[in-house]
Amino acid sequence: MNRRAFLYLSAGTAAVLASGAMLRGRGGAAIAAEFEITKTDAEWKAQLPPDVYQVLRHEDTEPAGTSPLNHEKRKGLFHCAGCNLPLYSSETKYESGSGWPSFWESLPDAIGTREDRSFFMVRTECHCRRCGGHLGHIFDDGPKPTGMRHCINGLALTFHPAQGA
Repeated sequence: MNRRAFLYLSAGTAAVLASGAMLRGRGGAAIAAEFEITKTDAEWKAQLPPDVYQVLRHEDTEPAGTSPLNHEKRKGLFHCAGCNLPLYSSETKYESGSGWPSFWESLPDAIGTREDRSFFMVRTECHCRRCGGHLGHIFDDGPKPTGMRHCINGLALTFHPAQGA
């Protein structure tokens, strides 16, 4: 490979990566106005543990099979780790085999969605409707009654057991 070909290849790769980041990125201040709870990136970083911050605020994904919430079987509610809004009931949690906590439905008025075109595919991203924290993605391969699979990062959630659970 000659120098010119290497430079063209490098520039093309950088352009593809940059366009993916722009399509995926949340833009901090631009997105903040859409949510009830708004904080600067520095405020979120100070409030959240580093791994939770990366998932909620920068759309990272925790490694499959690493969340203790995968094995949570008690009755209760799963809340947003960023603002404590109840998002999912244990009644809708199921074992999808995906490696992440999965639910067939969210609580009413708990999440928002948007198209995610990162990684050369189109998916439905879901986020906390109150603070905008990235939760995961929604797929149409789930169980009845909805047929949906909310594939959620365990780091994006905290579990609150029901009284007596």
